[in-house]
Amino acid sequence: MKYIFKIAAGVLLTLLAFSCSDFLDKAPEEDITIQEAFLQRNYAESFLTDAYADLPMEIHFTDMADINPFVLASDEFNVPWPEKFGKLMNRGAWNAYNATGRVWINMYEGVRKSNIFLDNIHITPLSEEFTAKDKDRWIGEAILLRALYHFYVMRVYGPSPIMNYAADVSDDFTQIRRQPLDSCINFVLRECDRAIPLLPMRAINNRQTGRMTAAVAYALKARLLLYRASDLWNGNPDYANFKDNAGVELFPQVKEEKWWAEAAAAAKKCIEECEAAGYTLYRTADDDPVQNYYRLFLDRYNNEVILGRNCGVEPVPEKCGFPRSQGGWAGWNVTQQQVDAYEMDNGIIPITGYTSDGSPIIDSRSGYKETGYAEEAGPAGRWPAGVRNMYVHRDPRFYATVAYNGAMFKDKQIELWNTGADGRGNEGRDYCTTGYLLKKYVDETCNIPQGIFSLKTWILFRLGEIYLDYAEALNEAEGPVSDVYYYVNQIRDRAGMPALPKDLSKSEMRERIRHERRIELAFETHRYFDCHRWKIAEKTDNGPIWGMNISAGASLQDEAYYKRTLIENRIFKAPTHYLFPIFQDEIDKNPNLVQNPGW
Repeated sequence: MKYIFKIAAGVLLTLLAFSCSDFLDKAPEEDITIQEAFLQRNYAESFLTDAYADLPMEIHFTDMADINPFVLASDEFNVPWPEKFGKLMNRGAWNAYNATGRVWINMYEGVRKSNIFLDNIHITPLSEEFTAKDKDRWIGEAILLRALYHFYVMRVYGPSPIMNYAADVSDDFTQIRRQPLDSCINFVLRECDRAIPLLPMRAINNRQTGRMTAAVAYALKARLLLYRASDLWNGNPDYANFKDNAGVELFPQVKEEKWWAEAAAAAKKCIEECEAAGYTLYRTADDDPVQNYYRLFLDRYNNEVILGRNCGVEPVPEKCGFPRSQGGWAGWNVTQQQVDAYEMDNGIIPITGYTSDGSPIIDSRSGYKETGYAEEAGPAGRWPAGVRNMYVHRDPRFYATVAYNGAMFKDKQIELWNTGADGRGNEGRDYCTTGYLLKKYVDETCNIPQGIFSLKTWILFRLGEIYLDYAEALNEAEGPVSDVYYYVNQIRDRAGMPALPKDLSKSEMRERIRHERRIELAFETHRYFDCHRWKIAEKTDNGPIWGMNISAGASLQDEAYYKRTLIENRIFKAPTHYLFPIFQDEIDKNPNLVQNPGW
């Protein structure tokens, strides 16, 4: 007999952004059957709420890095802790036995919960408090959750089993097979289309904040089709012979340009529907470019957020991002490559490449200076007087994202040189490895020594991403037409950056859009998957990672500290590392799953 066990209402309530509500009147006093549970509206709603629990807590880049190792595995980021799974990926030392399987396990757990709910919600009786419209909305939520969980499996593993039924313990699980990629994609697209008419475009009240909406379905379709159009999934010759043990081809064999047009259409539809429903690019009341970007990730469920994952009172960003002199571990570190990617505030990319020793190749038109120190402070406190010239007059998003040596943090300057208050010194394993701390997501109003932290929300989909999805897909489908410029420039205008140069070619626009994604979507789990779908990860995730010379320096203007220094050499093996291995234990239990190539 199937059982549903006792569920603590307090734990369930933390899954969504509810504070004081009667969302769950009580928890079951004892074990009851699933059928008995679904005869009561409150218990049925509890089951649906629990289906949200497996949405990835991607705000954990390290402590729960088996769920999100992707930020650390990209060229954006580093940490000082060698045991983290992302560091195993950096060393190229992962395999089918030691690779995390939590994405596979957690996402299919969410799928199973959604399936059980869909199999049983029909028996939940209607009432004045629970109408047919309410039931339809719940069904739409479960359908879309199931689709989203399948997408999260696909983006890591590629072709995957489609689980559109509630598996029973008596089932023969060896009959489960990976389905061809297009079958998986079509399943998710159909599920989104099924869910849209059942769901509102936005949460209908505060109690529903964080739930599935039609806007999420439109956003998922846009991102999924963008992935389908990209090189990794579109006629990739690396997977030309990838078949299951019955000879079924798992990857599409022919490159088709039509997918770009479909991706563009899906993204434009998402934008139109979302804007009609009141979603907008977030701006602060005074429209300060730095705060527009910084507050976007701290002001929870603002009008740009299409789907957020409530994280509760979450101290990890502050503990990992605060400088050591203010109680932090200083362990969320931005790479020199990411710092170099930020344009100057005149819109020119300052560094176009590197010599063999890591020295930058500088575009003289940009006004960038690698040496010397600022004689005056920057506007709105973007930089203090006396800091290195390499940190002045950069894209405002740089100041919202990166804490650099000499930057103001709260009411004091950060001292990241070796003997500085926040430097490595002799402080063991918690130190800044690159000379840059991640400021994005870090709430400066928190106080670690006093244990004061804030509620956090991890953004899974936002309107700004969809603007860039649309621009990329449309450029690939039609070239740099007016809409491509318009939507990229909307993002840049919010950030206080000049519009893109006119008369770019298709290939030039492609590079500018990719660069814009690197800046606008930094540390949001996009960089890893973007570089994979573009098939450039053997360049970005392989080779040297640079930073400042953290083992030197006795003052803010000590030249020894500002020497570009090799942090580590990373290893990315193409094409093997483009897909995760299915954990070997799963393969041993069911050989019909077949392993990904190279593992």
